[in-house]
Amino acid sequence: MLLYLRLIKRFISVAFQNVLAYQMNFWISLLHSLLNLGTGVLGVVVLFSQVETVQGWTLPSTLALLGVYLILGALRGLFIGPSLESLAGMDGEIWTGKFDFTLLRPVDIQFLASFQHWRPLALLDVLFGLGVLITATVRLGYMLTFGNLLTFFLALIAGLLILYAILLAFSALVFWSPGFLFTWVFNALFQLARYPVGLYPGWLRLVLTWVVPVGIMTTVPVQALTGALAPGMLLGSLTLALVFSAGATALFRTGLRRYASASS
Repeated sequence: MLLYLRLIKRFISVAFQNVLAYQMNFWISLLHSLLNLGTGVLGVVVLFSQVETVQGWTLPSTLALLGVYLILGALRGLFIGPSLESLAGMDGEIWTGKFDFTLLRPVDIQFLASFQHWRPLALLDVLFGLGVLITATVRLGYMLTFGNLLTFFLALIAGLLILYAILLAFSALVFWSPGFLFTWVFNALFQLARYPVGLYPGWLRLVLTWVVPVGIMTTVPVQALTGALAPGMLLGSLTLALVFSAGATALFRTGLRRYASASS
């Protein structure tokens, strides 16, 4: 475990060195983050300028959900996305054959595929997401208890695990079809997580809850924060996160056994 923690520290250090080498990227990333924040908040404000509530969701609670969405998207951009994209994306290791050298390293391959590459400027999006979430929580006017905060963090961790598992599974599919970027399919569905899952039709709500559960990633943490979460839903989301993580790991291991060296 200490070895892996030291490796993560080294990966992060290298990532910060790369960022400092191209300081103009900071301003470009800041502009991109502000645009992403502005369009997200504007969409919610425009929606609630027409109505006061939608399926029981108010403007502050929907902004809180947007904050959770921004935080999860930022964490994806911080390390999950860059690492898996370097493996299975365009010009990734599997596509170019560089994965042969990764297999020779005396470290768990899934660990390298998940934590090797970091994008430190995504921390800007984390801060903006936290800002939206804190502002929305203040506007909600709830007296937060330790229980609310604990269930919120547990639900957020479950959402992050589900996000990681889905991306890992889609990346693993590249072992069967190297020319197709399966994560692009997920990107469109993940955009739907910026709004409460209750806003969608019944069949789509079912898909976003249990098939590709992007709704659980954002809706459940906000319900936990406001005390509106049913007790069984938290347990269900944690169980689903563990099941998805185990399934994604099994799929990734199966793909590794299927992989044929680029030199063969």
